[in-house]
Amino acid sequence: MANSLVDQLAAIVGRNYVVAEGEDQEPYIVDWRGRYHGRSVAVVKPASTAEVSAVMKLCHAQGIPVVPQGGNTGMCGAATPDGSGRAVVIRLDRLNKVRAVSALANSMTVEAGCILADVQKAAEEVDRLFPLSLGAEGSCMIGGNIATNAGGTAVLRYGPTRELVLGLEVVLPDGTVLDRLRRLRKDASGYDLKQLFIGAEGTLGIITAAAVKMFPRPRTSAMAMVALPDIDAVLTVLGRLRGTVGDRLSSLEAMSRGQIEVIAENVPDVAIPFALESPWYLIIELTDTFAATDLRTPLEEVLGEALEEGLLTDAIIPESVAQAEALWRIRHSVSEGSKRAGHVVSHDSVVPLENQADFARNVEARIAEVAPAARIVMHGHIGDGNIHVLAILDRDTPDIPALAARINEVVDDVTASLGGVISAEHGIGITNVGRLGRVSSAADLSLMRGLKALLDPNNLMNPGKVLPPA
Repeated sequence: MANSLVDQLAAIVGRNYVVAEGEDQEPYIVDWRGRYHGRSVAVVKPASTAEVSAVMKLCHAQGIPVVPQGGNTGMCGAATPDGSGRAVVIRLDRLNKVRAVSALANSMTVEAGCILADVQKAAEEVDRLFPLSLGAEGSCMIGGNIATNAGGTAVLRYGPTRELVLGLEVVLPDGTVLDRLRRLRKDASGYDLKQLFIGAEGTLGIITAAAVKMFPRPRTSAMAMVALPDIDAVLTVLGRLRGTVGDRLSSLEAMSRGQIEVIAENVPDVAIPFALESPWYLIIELTDTFAATDLRTPLEEVLGEALEEGLLTDAIIPESVAQAEALWRIRHSVSEGSKRAGHVVSHDSVVPLENQADFARNVEARIAEVAPAARIVMHGHIGDGNIHVLAILDRDTPDIPALAARINEVVDDVTASLGGVISAEHGIGITNVGRLGRVSSAADLSLMRGLKALLDPNNLMNPGKVLPPA
C-alpha cells in the first residue's frame, strides 16, 4: 500500500516533492526540541491549495491520517507524526506566495508557507507593519502561527495572532476548500467560521492562506532595559508607563535573573549589559507613527521617578539601533539558551494581570517543594498575564517524565487557582493533552469534541493532538 500511496501522491505533486518512508524524513518527523520522534508513510509538499485539496481527498478516501506542518518550530509537538508510520505529513513550505497587498486597506493575503519574516518584509515594502514578532520568525511560517494562535512580543499593543486575521482559506478533512479569504473589517453575516481554525493546531483542517491586518509603521521609538528588585515593581512600572504613554507602550518583556544567567552561560555571543545583581529585568519599547513625537523624554521621566523610589536598581537606554538590537537579542535567545542548559519543563501559563505577581511567587515555591534540584527561571510578556515558568533539570535526573508530570501539576494548580489557563500562546500539541484534560471543564471538552466529530468524524486530522481521549 505504501508504494501505491507514494505513487498516487507523486501524481498530484510530483515525485520530487514526496519523501517516502526510508528516505531522508528526519527534518519532518522530529520536533524542534528533539522530544518527539515519529514515523511517516510519506512527507508530501504541495505547491497550491488545489494540490492540498487533492492530497486530502486521497487520504480521506483511504482513511490515512494527515499531519499539517509549517516551519516545525512549535514548542509542543503539534507538527510531529506519531510512531505508527501511518500518517502523511503535509509540509506547506511551497505555498509561499504573497497573493495581494493593499496599503489603502492595511491588509495583505499570504499563503500559509510564507516565512513570518517575509510577511513582515512584504508589509515594510508598502510602508506598513505586520506586528507579529517572535524568536523563530526567520523560520516559522504564518500558517503555523495562525494554527497555534502565536503571541510574540507585541501582544501588549496589537494582540495575539487571532486579532491579526481577517480571513482564512482552509482545506477541510474531506478535501473541501473553505474560502473565507475576506479582507473585510466588518462582517456580521453568520458565524465567524475562521475562528474555529485559529489555534486548532491543524486538528480541524489545514490553513492554506490568510488575509491579515497591517498597521502604520512606527516612525519613532524609545527603548530601555531596566533592573528591578521584585515582580511587584515590574507591575508598578507597567502601570506608570500605561498612565503616561498609553498605547505607545508596544512591548514589555520581563526576564528573571536566573533566565538571563542561563542565556549568558549557554549563548556566548549574547552580551549582557548588567552585572545581574537584581532579581528581575525588563525590556521596554515605546513606538509611535508620528515621527515628531518625543518618546524618550516621557520614558526617562517615568524611569527617573522609579529609580528615585527604589522601583528600579539600574537602567540602560540604548543610543543606537545596534544597541537596541543587542538588547532584544537577549530576549530572543531565551529558547536557545534554555534548551542547551538541560531538560526543560516549560509552561505557558496566563493569569489575570492583577494575579501575575502572586503567580510568579507561588509557582516558584511550589516547584521548589516537588523538585528541589530544578533550576527555576522565568520570562514573559508583562501586561498580558503570560509568564513562562521553566524548570530546568539535569539531563541525567532519574525518571524525568514522572518528575515533569508532578511539576506540571503544581504549576497548573496555581494557574487554575488564580483564574488562568495553561496555554497562552504555545498551544497544546502532544505535550499538553493530558494537562488540558485535567484542568478543562466537562462542558468545554464536550463542545470541542463535538466540533471535532462534526468536521473530522474519522479523526484523520492531526490525531492525538489537542483533545484528550474521552
